[in-house]
Amino acid sequence: MVIGSSTVTIELIICDFTIILIRTCFRPYFMSHSPLLVGLLAAADSWYGQDLARAAAKMANVEIQWINFRRFQATVGDALHFAYDDLHQADGLPALLVRTMPLGSLEQVIYRMNWLAELQRQGTAVLNSPRSLEIAIDKYLTLSRLAASGVLVPPTHVCESWEDALAAYETLGGDVVVKPLFGGEGRGIMRVESPDLAERVFKTLARTDSVLFLQKFIPHDGYDIRVLSIGGKTWGMTRHSVSDWRTNVQRGAVSRSHTPTTEQLEIANVALDAIGLEMAGVDLLPGRDGNLYLLEVNGVPGWKALAAACECDIALELLSHVRAVVKSGSAA
Repeated sequence: MVIGSSTVTIELIICDFTIILIRTCFRPYFMSHSPLLVGLLAAADSWYGQDLARAAAKMANVEIQWINFRRFQATVGDALHFAYDDLHQADGLPALLVRTMPLGSLEQVIYRMNWLAELQRQGTAVLNSPRSLEIAIDKYLTLSRLAASGVLVPPTHVCESWEDALAAYETLGGDVVVKPLFGGEGRGIMRVESPDLAERVFKTLARTDSVLFLQKFIPHDGYDIRVLSIGGKTWGMTRHSVSDWRTNVQRGAVSRSHTPTTEQLEIANVALDAIGLEMAGVDLLPGRDGNLYLLEVNGVPGWKALAAACECDIALELLSHVRAVVKSGSAA
C-alpha cells in the first residue's frame, strides 16, 4: 500500500513537472494565440455593440468585454488602479473601443474623459483617443481646427446671446442651419429662413443656456458624401434625400456605395490629422456653387448604412485595426 502511494505520488510529481515544462516552453505560443480582450464602451443591446460582438466571435481570437461609463471607478494612492464594475479591473486592459458618448453632467463628462486619458497613459490603447474625442464632439472646436488646416467649411457663427445670433443670422444671408454644439445623426438640427422664426428660436435656446451654433445654408442637390476612415483604410457612400433637406439615413435618406475621389480622400485625411482621430466618419457636401464643403467629423461613427451599401464587414475591419494597434503599440 505504501509502495502504491509512493508510485502515485511520483506520477503526480512527474505530471506536474511536465505541465510546468510545457507551459514554460510554449508560453510564447500561448501568449500570441490567447484572445485579445477589447473593452467596448457600448450598450449591449445596441446594433453596433451586437455587430462588434458578432465580428469578435468570427475572429475567434478577440474577446469583447462590455463596459458602462457609469461604472467607471478609479483608486488613487500608492498606485493608480482602474475598474469598470465590481468584478473587473481595467488595469492592463489591452484596448478600449469607444462606441458611445452618453449625456451626463459637466462633472461626469469631465471625469469620464479624464478616466479614459489616464487609462491610456497607463498603456491601454483607447480608440479614439480621449483628446481627439473631446475635439470631435465639439462642433465649434472641430470646425475651428479644420478651417485652420485649410479645409472649406460652411460660414459659421457661434455665440451665447440671442441678439448676437440674430445679427449673425442676417450676416449669413437670412437662411441658416441651427445645430446643437454636441450631438449627431441630424438630431436637434433645424433650418431657419425667416426673421420671426429666427428670433423665437434664438430666444428659446438662450433661455435654456444653450450655445447658439449657426451655419449658412448651402444649397445642394439633395445628397451628401460620407467617407469612413479606419486606420487609413477608407469606404464611401452617398446619402440621397428627396423629402428633406437633411440627408441623414435616420431621416429617410437612401444610401448608395461610393468610391471617394482623390479630393474627397485628401479632405478626409486632413480632417483626421487635424483632430488626431484613428477612425472617423467625414461628411462632405457638394454645393451648387461648385465647392465641396466639410460639414462634420464624427469621432464615434456609425456604419450600419455604409456596410449595407458597400457590402462590407466594417465591424470586422474595425476590430482588425484595433488588434493591429495593440500589436504595434501605436495608440498607447
